[in-house]
Order: sequence, then structure tokens, then C-alpha cells
Amino acid sequence: MRTAFVLAAVLVLASCTGDAEPDPAQPAGPARPGVLRVLAGSELTDMRPVLDAAAEATGVAVEFTFTGTLEGAEALAKGEVDGKYDAVWFSSNRYPAGIPEAARRLGNQVKVMSSPVVLGLSASSAKRLGWADRRVGWGEIAEQAGRKAFSYGMTDPSASNSGFSALVGVASALAGAGTAVDAGQIAAVTPRLKGFFAAQALSAGSSGWLSEAYQRRATGQDPGAPVDGLVNYESVLLSMNAAGNLPEPLTLVHPADGVVTADYPLTLLAGSGDDARDAHQRLTDHLRTPDVQREIMRTTHRRPVVPGVEPDSRFTARDLVELPFPAARDSVDALLSAYFDEIRRPSRTLYVLDTSGSMAGDRIASLRAALVGLTGADDSLTGRFRRFRSREEVTMLPFNTSPGTARTFTLAEGDPGAGLAEIKAYAEGLTEGGGTAIYDSLTRAYEVMEPLVAADPDRFTSIVLMTDGENANGSGLAEFRASFGSVPAPLRQVPVFTVLFGEGSGAELGEVAAMTGGKVFDARGAALGRVFQEIRGYQ
Repeated sequence: MRTAFVLAAVLVLASCTGDAEPDPAQPAGPARPGVLRVLAGSELTDMRPVLDAAAEATGVAVEFTFTGTLEGAEALAKGEVDGKYDAVWFSSNRYPAGIPEAARRLGNQVKVMSSPVVLGLSASSAKRLGWADRRVGWGEIAEQAGRKAFSYGMTDPSASNSGFSALVGVASALAGAGTAVDAGQIAAVTPRLKGFFAAQALSAGSSGWLSEAYQRRATGQDPGAPVDGLVNYESVLLSMNAAGNLPEPLTLVHPADGVVTADYPLTLLAGSGDDARDAHQRLTDHLRTPDVQREIMRTTHRRPVVPGVEPDSRFTARDLVELPFPAARDSVDALLSAYFDEIRRPSRTLYVLDTSGSMAGDRIASLRAALVGLTGADDSLTGRFRRFRSREEVTMLPFNTSPGTARTFTLAEGDPGAGLAEIKAYAEGLTEGGGTAIYDSLTRAYEVMEPLVAADPDRFTSIVLMTDGENANGSGLAEFRASFGSVPAPLRQVPVFTVLFGEGSGAELGEVAAMTGGKVFDARGAALGRVFQEIRGYQ
């Protein structure tokens, strides 16, 4: 009878719907007996059948609000969860535990399941590399990646725990100290990390979207070039194989020198009341019973954590070494900063920005603020890692009745301050007026992009199209669709991330995103600055 409550106000997940992630500072609903309000990692959507059954068995319903790793840690640290949630359920508590203000809000933690972050390669790629039937370490993987013997996709470590765990894991393994990598070791290991990340050809803000993008590319549904594999949760890779939609299955490579494992602790918040404590106890006791552990393993492809419940035959690697994780926040932050500023391939983004007359007032102010926030004005935890970075190339193309004049900014390596100041001044000077020529402007974006890509092809390249209205001037979607095939091949592989704002056409922007291998982000119910930050995880 209580199942009506289960997940009733949730599952509005960005990676599945294209909407911006809900603000974790907003409550999931009022506190009430028998309902556990949980701020959670987005990958837990696959627990819905298990939680439906748990509600019948225990009388405890779960209301999820989904968020990213850093966003969740920041909400904890700022006290934005206080009184709004009863528990948090991330893939790991390692990052928030390193922030004193967040750690003191973490109460009773109960591990429910586990999944290591590993490398999955197409069967033919694994065989070609000689990894199909032998264990290799991160060192050999990094060496072959540096030679670009294979390519892979990985989530942004500031947006998703799978990417975060992969970065920490490979850094710790390559450091070879037997202890967690610290800030002093990062410089020494940076050259080998650059080799490993030279092979990264696909980035994403969530594990779910990453796996979908891999599949679309592998099956030719996206114009982007296929990649050989993914660094992702073991559970995600096994789920992809089980779905049977790939041209060839993925071979899972469990590095012999270790992995970082997600242990999914369902964590009561320290300030929760007696009703929440009782609900947490009943639910976690139920989830750790042998039968439920086996059901979790069957439906989510995650490993059981209860002694006596053995992983089944899908889990071929049993003797995994757990790599040490940095306990100090400054070590983690230094590693993230090095990743964005030095290690990973730099980004190139062209912003196609609606400055038509309908943008007057709050809308143009929101656009200015969103862009200024990316120059470093937003000093929040997420803002620090989602801003424009050293070595990045940013082009602004405003439009109204026709495309405006494009301007490109290149941020100097090691000293991006002058470039950031120029972008800030440019954003603050944006003015509105005129009509709305969406598709003429998008076509112009490809023309602007062509010489930039030709001059420096080794960048993560994307286009962001933001509009608050429907196309009113120039060519339409049909003309753009007809001409897209004549766009040079390297440019057809550039994803367009569309931002739905105001009265923009969701159907048309969705088609543009699907045609180009991009994604729709909905800013109609969220701050535009937050949406622009979210897009950064895909660039």
C-alpha cells in the first residue's frame, strides 16, 4: 500500500531526460513517517525495481533527488541538505568525507553494493592489444594509450564519480608509492597521465549518457567517430553487454595493479530525526539480506557486499586490489586542477548565443551572468572546476536577425587570466535586439569552426546553441538538415549541445542535438548559469 510513495517525486534525471539536474538545495518533500528523502547519485535510477519491492516488504518508500558528486558534496558542506533530506546515497563518500563541513553531516553509513571502475574494450580491440585473456596494469594501459593504440570515453571527473574514481585510480597506480597520491606527487606523474588521457576521445557528464553515446557511435546512429572502449563502472559495462545492442561485446579489463571501487553507502544524515533513523535501519537491513543482495546483483550488475553471498559468473575478476584514495581534500583538488589545466586534451567550444529582442531584461542578464560565471566569478566548489580553463579555446557567436561577428579567445597555458578577463568583458557587453535566425547562425558556426579545427584538430570540440525562441528569420530546420551532409566530415563529428530557454522549440532543438550526437539541456526551470556549468562536463 505504500508503493505509491516510491520515487513519486523523482526520476527527473538530467542524463535521461535532457533536463538540468534539480537543485539539491531544494527539498524532495516534507518529512513524514515511512518516507526516506534521499539526495543521490544519478546512476541509482536502476535501483527502482529493488526499492519498489523493498517498500512492500518494509513500509519504507524512497524519494530521490539526483545530483552530481561535487554538487552533492557542496550541498552537504553548505548545510543545504539540513532539514531537506534524511539521507544521501552516492557511489562513494570519499570526496565529501574529505571536506570537514560535509563530513560532520554524515551519519550512519551502510554499504549496499559495489562496483569497481574498470576499462571496457570492444572484443576485437582487446584481442588486438593482447588483453583479452591476460591481466595488465595501468602502466601498460597508459603506455598504449599514449601511442593512441586505442581510444576510449570517460566521464568528467568534476561531474561524475566514475571519471573521478578513474582519475584517482590511474594516478595512484602510476605513482607506484603504495599510498594515496598526494599533491607533491602529481607533477611527477603528470607526463604519464598525459599519455593515458591522450587516448580519451569522448567526454560526458554522466555514466549513463557516456554508455549511450558509445552505443550510438558504435552502431552509426551518431556522426561521431566510434571509440574502442570506455572507462566506467563494471556494472555499466556488464549492463551494456547484457542489453545486446552493441555490434560486439565489451571485454572488461580489470587492471592488475588496482582499481577504485564504488561501495554505495546509504548514509543517514547526522541531523535526521527518529522516524528517518528507523526507516534507514529497516531499509538497509532489508537491502543487505542475501536474497535482496542477489536480486541487486541480477538487476543492476553490481557486486554483493554481504559475506556469504558470492559474485556470480559474470564477475570473472575476484582478486581485485583496491587502490588508496587521497584523504586530504587539497590532494584531490590539486589532481582535478592538474587534470583540467595540464593533463587532458584541451577544449574548443563555440557558443551560438541568441541576443534577439525577446532576450531583453532578465534573460540577457542571465546570459551575461552565466558566461561571466564561467570566467571564474563563481567561486563555489563546482564553479571552480567548471570554469574556462588554461589552454582552452572559446568562440562567441551572437545572433539575432542574422549571425553576428564571431570572436575567438585563447586562454594561455598556465596563465589564463588575461583571456578570462577578455571573455568577461565581452559577456558583460552583450546587448539584445532584432529577430531570431537560429539555423543561419548554426550554419555560420560550422564555417567559423572549420579553419580552427583544421589548424588544431587535437581538441575536444563542441558547439553550444542557446536560444529563447523559435526560428523566425533565414533558413529553417529542414534546410539545415538537408545541408548537414555536405558539412566537412571532421565538423559533422562535432556535437551540438542545445539549450532550451524561454519559448525555444524543444522538438527542433532535440532534433539538432540528435543529428549531431549532442544533447538537449533544459534551462526553462533552472538557472542558465547552472545549465552552462552542467554542459561543461560534456566538453
